[in-house]
Amino acid sequence: MRVDVFSAKPHDRLFLSLAAKDHGLELHFHEVRLSAGTTRLAEGAQVICAFVNDDLGAEVIADLAAKGVRMIALRSAGFNHVDLTAARAAGIAVARVPAYSPHAVAEHTVALILALNRKTHRAYNRVREGNFALDGLMGFDMHGKVAGIVGTGLIGTVLARILCGFGCEVLAFDPLPSAECEAMGVAYVPMDEILQRSDIVTLQCPLTSGTHHLIDDTAIAAMKPGVMLINTSRGAVIDTRAVIRALKSGQISALGLDVYEEEGDLFFEDLSESYIPDDVFARLLTFPNVLITGHQGFFTLEAIEAIASTTIANVIAFRQDGVPLHPVARPD
Repeated sequence: MRVDVFSAKPHDRLFLSLAAKDHGLELHFHEVRLSAGTTRLAEGAQVICAFVNDDLGAEVIADLAAKGVRMIALRSAGFNHVDLTAARAAGIAVARVPAYSPHAVAEHTVALILALNRKTHRAYNRVREGNFALDGLMGFDMHGKVAGIVGTGLIGTVLARILCGFGCEVLAFDPLPSAECEAMGVAYVPMDEILQRSDIVTLQCPLTSGTHHLIDDTAIAAMKPGVMLINTSRGAVIDTRAVIRALKSGQISALGLDVYEEEGDLFFEDLSESYIPDDVFARLLTFPNVLITGHQGFFTLEAIEAIASTTIANVIAFRQDGVPLHPVARPD
């Protein structure tokens, strides 16, 4: 069975090849993203392996189906970039990696919180320039602060455990409360209370029609003045322009992002010899109290190994039984 891997980076080549060893799969790696202009590369493939910024809209799926593709194996938990209706109509199964390492993203979330709080990114640059002044680097004790978590799935639950360990009062909002979170003392409250009481608001929710631009001008106005906002979930959960306005006014005192709503043309690429084409993103980079990483929250050894092994397991199950281990969509 031929599997074409798009948006393939060196770690994808290494770990997918190791996971597929001795399973009789023919892997073809393409550095380019999957799009209407690159589907021609998938000629002869039965399976497409795609990542978060690949285009899996109706047009692309129809073209893949015409080329004989029968399965899309996502190397991600999220699937909001896939037109599932089109996939079902085309008879293409879609599978995902529902969990890899919730610790990876939760720990990266805490790294952003701590770096912003103690101004580590600014201190690092100062010391390298021989500037050891402390002015402007004052942070706060995490102990006793109120941290609000929006979304307590696997990642949010691990994050809650870490924040409880710091001595934070942890509030949470989720339509399906976690018994584990409740057992550790996390208080489930309405979203309005999360916004009003939290010193730190962190987003761990999926992107749906209900969470698109969840953090907009109205939500920000309801927040505690000087709040720290962290997003390691999906970029479009935040209205970026609204956040920029709040940074300028001081309503948001610190912003940490590992995702961005228009990241498709930026993240996972080296633009250091070029320029940043997104003016809104470039504006974010001008704020000293903003820390952005390029969607690397998942990027640990344990997580990448788990993603590769689950992806290949999905393909093998589909080859054997016609149904992947972790289906998002089944062909009609």
